[in-house]
Amino acid sequence: MPELFYVVPEKQHNALVAAAYQHRGFHADEAAEGARFCAEASRHGIRTHNGIKALHLDHLFGSGSKGCVPGAQIEVKPSKFEAAKIWNANKKLAQSTAYRAMDEAMRLADKYGVGTVSVDNAFHYLWGGGYVMDAAKRGYIAYTNCTAARAEVVPFGGKYPTLGTNPHSWGFPTTHAIGYPIVIDWATSVVAMGRVQQLAREGKQLPPGAAIDINGAPTTDPLQAKHLLPFGAHKGYGLSLMNEIIGAFIGGSLPTLRSRWDQQPDEKHTCAFFFQVWHPDAMSAGAFAKGRNQTENVKAVIGDILGHGNEACMLPGQLEAQAADRSAKNGGLLFSEAEINAFNEIAGEARKRAWKLSDLKVAE
Repeated sequence: MPELFYVVPEKQHNALVAAAYQHRGFHADEAAEGARFCAEASRHGIRTHNGIKALHLDHLFGSGSKGCVPGAQIEVKPSKFEAAKIWNANKKLAQSTAYRAMDEAMRLADKYGVGTVSVDNAFHYLWGGGYVMDAAKRGYIAYTNCTAARAEVVPFGGKYPTLGTNPHSWGFPTTHAIGYPIVIDWATSVVAMGRVQQLAREGKQLPPGAAIDINGAPTTDPLQAKHLLPFGAHKGYGLSLMNEIIGAFIGGSLPTLRSRWDQQPDEKHTCAFFFQVWHPDAMSAGAFAKGRNQTENVKAVIGDILGHGNEACMLPGQLEAQAADRSAKNGGLLFSEAEINAFNEIAGEARKRAWKLSDLKVAE
């Protein structure tokens, strides 16, 4: 039986999420950017990184701890290279930082063909796919990675968690070719911790090989999951390691100390971000077969990949595009009853009116 979803008007959702952030001391612009991000995640079916997860993460490791400072200002650090910016986020709300960093990388790409922004002293930005998708919709090729808030993943062949879930996110401007941007976005663990929390909330099981319990034994029970495992064995491990090494070049410190403010106070405990944007014109050699232009060539390549009996295969970003279409059709953001209940706990904290299921229409 299909899962039942209720439709919450986006304005109503954003008002609650922004109110919750402001209740915790964030400025109005930060709260609005945080709510905007959470709406985008929900619109595109990213239930693991919606407003519930964002505010929960902020409570555990952000403003509820020492990882995020409401009202913090970004400091632009000196750089020898015009197309490469270096920022000290000063623990600013991560969604605000990430939106601004991607905007800056796009500005640099307009001028130089490519632009990068490296961010030190940051807080986990949640769904990296949202930032590259936004850039791709605006015509750019975009990439980002970050070090996750906590080391929760055991390296391939190891026994102790020394890596974050460390996502990689790519966005490609393919809307004119196929109707939506291709977005390749994944945590380097089998599942993100947000998925564990979602499945626990929904009373569902984890896939095999995703997690281990406190004794190191494999488990599919999200309530018993203590540590996560990398996807693809050594391959996911290598990709997760990339984030840690990139973060180390930026200024990030020991993974096992991230967000653990009670340990080694003379060390750093913050995350690091990396953003890179290319203008498609900066990559074009101009020698496309059969007189095709760049967009036509991209469409032809995708068509060849999905041909030859592969017509039923999906493209990364397709599910998100379908979720966005369903949200638009229903005129709002879609949430399960369990998620509505979680939002009502947030409403209680922010001293706002709870959402009543009887006031919400059921999604088609």
